[in-house]
Amino acid sequence: MLSDDELRALLHGGEADHVERTVSLRDRSKFGEAICAFANDLVDRRMPGVLFVGVADDGRCGDLTIDEQLLQTLMGFRSDGNILPPPVMQVRRHTLDGCTMAIVEVQPAENPPIKYDGRVCVRIGPRRGYATAEEERRLVEKRRWGALAFDQQPIAGASVVDLDLLRFREEYLPTVVHPDVLAENGRTVEEQMRALGIIGPEGRPTALGLLVCGKDPRAWLPGAYVQFVRYPGAEVGEWVQDQKEIGGPLAAMLRQIDEVIAANIERAADLSGPIEQVRASYPAIALRELVRNAVIHRTYEGTAAPVMLTWYADRVEITSPGGPYGAVTAQTFGQPGLTDARNPALAAAAKAMGFVQRFGSGIPRARAALERNGNPPPEFRVEPNFVHVTVRVVP
Repeated sequence: MLSDDELRALLHGGEADHVERTVSLRDRSKFGEAICAFANDLVDRRMPGVLFVGVADDGRCGDLTIDEQLLQTLMGFRSDGNILPPPVMQVRRHTLDGCTMAIVEVQPAENPPIKYDGRVCVRIGPRRGYATAEEERRLVEKRRWGALAFDQQPIAGASVVDLDLLRFREEYLPTVVHPDVLAENGRTVEEQMRALGIIGPEGRPTALGLLVCGKDPRAWLPGAYVQFVRYPGAEVGEWVQDQKEIGGPLAAMLRQIDEVIAANIERAADLSGPIEQVRASYPAIALRELVRNAVIHRTYEGTAAPVMLTWYADRVEITSPGGPYGAVTAQTFGQPGLTDARNPALAAAAKAMGFVQRFGSGIPRARAALERNGNPPPEFRVEPNFVHVTVRVVP
């Protein structure tokens, strides 16, 4: 966090590519564009970009009311999925030399380019705009490959022939890149894949590329599937009612999981009241959120274990390889608004494709859906090497 002296120097230092001041609160998009541009750090300053809200261009105080709603709006850019991958940033209300303002400090991203609403925002001097193909190439070259998460690392032995280029162009690309950028059509497929983290610096597919566009993700990431088993009773028995190995690229796998969940939920008529009501054994949205959470946040490195979806007569159990990660601990697991990503690029891809509503909202949404349906709360067992959740049927 910058000191008052550092903030004062930035505030009165004139126009720069890592500083923006504004007294206007009407155009929310300009906040997102500024945060995105600071995270991209095109000129490679390797220092935080700062957005001052409540200060005029010349450094004079704008005398704005800096309330909680404004701070929540600014903090929302970290997790609402409009900026992908999510930026590392801090938001605070601060009084400097008698002027109260909102300050947003944005750290340079290790995995540029960062996009806001599907477009790469950059700044050179005071100019804020959208990156050209050449500027995108420069941002890709800035990636600190050795420091990236596993899902952004190239996979040894894999090549572009292991990617489904039609799926990339027709399914994935339109969800993560703004239509205006696609309409320009000035980038080769290789440039597009490199900019989106589908391939690495030497042209090898990354774990992300194989998970979202791979012809056979399990050939390179053996645990990249969901093992579904249904037993007729309340215990593991010799008789298996149904079982499936659900794999393939991320979107196809998650859609098939949704179908399996919908097909196994039972519905019964409640005739106890004056109006007949139909109650489901489980709310589909709760199971979908919990399985998606398991698929996105599991570890794919060094394990062949799948996500397990086990369906009993009285409960559903979901087991995800890999324990809590980063800021999330066993004690804070599942708390609303608290999130950290073992697989940040995969989480961003799932959000862009519409499988995640908002980062950190999956478990709270599942809890709420279970409560509305009359199910008991989910029961979590959080261990260093796995996370296990039990969802019990409506009593």
